[in-house]
Amino acid sequence: MRALAKDIGKGHQLALDLWRTGVHEALILSSLLAESEKLTEEQTKEMVRGFDSRDLCDRCCSNLFSWSLLGFQKSLEWSERNEEFQKRAGFANMAALAVHAKGLSHEELQLLLDAVIRESHDDRNFARKAVNWALRQIGKRDLRCNGMAIDAAERILANGDRAFRWVATDVLRELRGEAVQQRLKSRQKR
Repeated sequence: MRALAKDIGKGHQLALDLWRTGVHEALILSSLLAESEKLTEEQTKEMVRGFDSRDLCDRCCSNLFSWSLLGFQKSLEWSERNEEFQKRAGFANMAALAVHAKGLSHEELQLLLDAVIRESHDDRNFARKAVNWALRQIGKRDLRCNGMAIDAAERILANGDRAFRWVATDVLRELRGEAVQQRLKSRQKR
């Protein structure tokens, strides 16, 4: 799909036309062809309402939404949604932002972590796994974010129910692990 998108090249109108076909593969291709700087509020609303699978949600967030100027705002907004894949989009977008939005401040990342803590009770599989993903990605950004994410996971764990415990114990195991800690310490030395 990426090779096809590269051959076609970016084209926002073509991406919107593909999106409106409703064909699953065309929707994913649309996320690769759309121009993030041209993405409007209305277009994000239309697209997120069409999410009906994990791969579509995650690809749109990674390929498009997280690169847009609306990415941060949409992460917070969507994290409060009731629809499972729309909620997942909020957290999948946070995970993508944590990886490539280098300009996010620690204060903005804390707002994302606050949303993670608030929504970590959702026991639905796709929502719960995206909450976990966002928390892990934020915690792997740098040493300060690692501490912030570990603190968030400990706060989640203190809430005690099954969904909370699953999110927190998995994250704490990874973020406190030797591999993550060594990688973050070596980055700090550069």
